[in-house]
Amino acid sequence: MESFRKIVISDTSCLIALERIGLSELLSQLFDQLMTTPEVAMEFGKPLPKGIVICPVINKQLQEHLETMLDLGESSAIALAVETPDSYLLIDERRGRRIAEQYDVELTGTVGVLIRAKEENVIPAIKPYIMQLKQLGFRLSDSLIRDVLEKVGE
Repeated sequence: MESFRKIVISDTSCLIALERIGLSELLSQLFDQLMTTPEVAMEFGKPLPKGIVICPVINKQLQEHLETMLDLGESSAIALAVETPDSYLLIDERRGRRIAEQYDVELTGTVGVLIRAKEENVIPAIKPYIMQLKQLGFRLSDSLIRDVLEKVGE
């Protein structure tokens, strides 16, 4: 993952995953500019973690088109990333990732955030958090877990 002087836009899944493993404030520790949409904030259903600014999508036509394929939060987050220059999208769902890539949106997911946190010594180890995510039903293949642990250590 490259240096983040970009605007980071989060989908709901990353916010929920980080909250469930006790790392709600991790995004503000790693990134300077955090944004999400009102739709994601509504799906999250709790006060947003510190530092996240809510920005509505301007291109509602794009958002509505994306809603024919994805849920409201994913659609709004992708639309906001498309219209926000120099942004990076945090999204986990495979289908949402594929669609975002079709729009040339740079992206990562919850595991990518954990890798960055480990590389920057914000968290001492990544394995406990990955195992918590897996126990919570977060879809992580054994090969992905093995690759991540080989890359950054436990």
